Amino acid sequence: MADKAVPHFHNDLGVPVIEVGAREFMCIGARPPFDHPHVFLDMGADDEIICQYCSTLYRYRAGLKATESNPPACLWDDSSTAGGAKAA
Repeated sequence: MADKAVPHFHNDLGVPVIEVGAREFMCIGARPPFDHPHVFLDMGADDEIICQYCSTLYRYRAGLKATESNPPACLWDDSSTAGGAKAA
C-alpha cells in the first residue's frame, strides 16, 4: 500500500492553534473513533485556515516539514495499526 500523500492532523489535545508545514492537508478532528468526516483543507496563499467541522485553527509555519506539526502529537499516523490510530 502506498503512503498517504496528504498529511492528516487531529486536535485531541484541544489546543487553540496547530502549526503545520503543509498548506494542503486533511483535518480529522479527533483520533478515531471520535473523528469527524475527514475534510481536505487548502490554505491557498493564506497562512491560516479554520476547520468548518471542529473549528480548529491551523497556521502554516514554513520551518516545519509537510508531515510535521506543532504540537507534534497532532499529526495522525495510522500506518502501524490495522484500522487504528496513534499520535506520531
